[in-house]
Amino acid sequence: MLLSRWPLDLFMQCLMETSAGNIMIELYAEEAPDTVANFVKLVNMKFYDGLHFHRVIEQFMIQGGCPHSKDPMSRRAGTGGPGWQIPCEASALKLRHNVPGVFSMANSGPNSGGSQFFLTTVDTPWLDGNHAVFGKVAEGMDVVKAIEGCRKMPGDRPSQPQQIIRCTIIE
Repeated sequence: MLLSRWPLDLFMQCLMETSAGNIMIELYAEEAPDTVANFVKLVNMKFYDGLHFHRVIEQFMIQGGCPHSKDPMSRRAGTGGPGWQIPCEASALKLRHNVPGVFSMANSGPNSGGSQFFLTTVDTPWLDGNHAVFGKVAEGMDVVKAIEGCRKMPGDRPSQPQQIIRCTIIE
């Protein structure tokens, strides 16, 4: 399924409203059209609304997008997706994780992305070529850092749930 055939504006942003504040993410529709189209489809389906960041690792990243995280204490949080997988785009794999705030597709191996994503909190060059970069934080890096700094339980799960209240695409 080639999602990039959907009409995409080249300048798109996602307003991610969280329990810690708002994060504005610039989406790379030109560099990662299929990955962005998949994300936009999920946002428009309200897939992310009410989910929680299920994995938070200091000096690394915050991760969300698992449907099982609607219940933040679910043991299955971090194991789910939308019911499909998308291939990693070569153009998105060429983009680098060289600054804090990179928005990238989480995966469990090549071509296994779906709905889970992460936002980096530091330079993470070891991820280059393994995860499709499809955006960056334009505003709200302080919110990303606040989520990163929350107290955690074993397994890198926030002990105080960090919710994605809603996501909205802005064109």
